Amino acid sequence: MALEITDSNFGEVVLKSDKPVVLDFWAEWCGPCRMVGPIVEELAKEYEGKAVVGKVNVDNNPGVSAEFGIRNIPTILFFKGGKIVDKQVGATPKSVLENKLKAQL
Repeated sequence: MALEITDSNFGEVVLKSDKPVVLDFWAEWCGPCRMVGPIVEELAKEYEGKAVVGKVNVDNNPGVSAEFGIRNIPTILFFKGGKIVDKQVGATPKSVLENKLKAQL
């Protein structure tokens, strides 16, 4: 299951991770986010132990969302070594996200 990433645990979970991190910025009211959500959960299961997969609710965590200039959701950021290495904005097929994640492994 994808981790819930918040303003308070972001630094510890994302920036200090020794594994690649996939972060899904979403909101409950967002239709395309509901399409991407199950894909993110699948990636969390399939890459458990190899990557950290998390979700950031933009309504509840304005700090992290503002820090990365999230204006459109869903936005998926890919981190490695605490830095953004890739990004995907909008609903997209699983294969696209999986290829971006595999490139970081």
